[in-house]
Amino acid sequence: MARATVSEVLRRSAALLPAAPGVYRFLDAQRRVAYLGRAGDLRARVRSYTGDLADRPHLRRMVPQVAAVEALACASAHEAAWLERNLLERSLPRWNRVRGGLELPAWLVLDDGSARPDLRVVVGERPDGEAYGPYLGVERLAAARGGVLRAWPLPLSGDRLDVAGRSLAEARGVAPTDRAGFVAAIRAVLAREPAAVEALGARLQEAGAAAVERLAFETAAQVRDERAAVGWLVAPQRVTGCARGLVVGGWADGTGFVLRATSDRLDRWSAGPVEEAAAREAAGRTPEEWRDFAVLNAGLAARLAAVAR
Repeated sequence: MARATVSEVLRRSAALLPAAPGVYRFLDAQRRVAYLGRAGDLRARVRSYTGDLADRPHLRRMVPQVAAVEALACASAHEAAWLERNLLERSLPRWNRVRGGLELPAWLVLDDGSARPDLRVVVGERPDGEAYGPYLGVERLAAARGGVLRAWPLPLSGDRLDVAGRSLAEARGVAPTDRAGFVAAIRAVLAREPAAVEALGARLQEAGAAAVERLAFETAAQVRDERAAVGWLVAPQRVTGCARGLVVGGWADGTGFVLRATSDRLDRWSAGPVEEAAAREAAGRTPEEWRDFAVLNAGLAARLAAVAR
């Protein structure tokens, strides 16, 4: 059987990919990783490489070298962003320009002190205190924080408000006695508890509708952006901040993949033909909560490998 052309490899591989978030990489004829990227829609992104690449001219010379496509479907766009960042920080393929990602890592720090309670955005390394994250994207995180505090205005429940703060707290009917309830609700959202996330969504929907009713369209647009950012905030993300030394592996039809963690970040991805015994050993080390991920991506790896044969 004749070997598939580059355009056929890309077209047939794209057809096998889910319309879901994930990471993908292109391999050359020597099975070296030439390029690694992420997408909110794997199928559409890989299919785009069969076009003229007018928006990505630096990759035009790379495409003719693609001999195979590999991909991992992720639980969310945020998880895909972190996995791409981790993999690129570990090893930079020839056609990638930036080690890691362009978004800055950031954290939310919850301060439940009675004097000046707050939910703060902190950029960089994990801060002291009750920190949640890390998240990728400071602007989206700031918008999500705005949505959370729109629903539960924690800073207005402090004991040491200035004149403007006291006036605003009075206008919104907020008192120090509300602080404990606000903190509990915010903690539940940051822990991705479904009832709390649903309650936050309902409050923001009400706020947006109220803004439209009073013709405050700028505020309504801001609330809409906050709702979208909250959806991003609570989306699953397991590849950074995972168990130290985590191994996730799967196998199907003679093809396997393994993701390994360095410290608490999954950042090593291997895939290809593998003996069943070795594959089963890696799969046996995969925690129960990662089994669905492993099964899904093992099947995907096997189907993509068949395209390049």
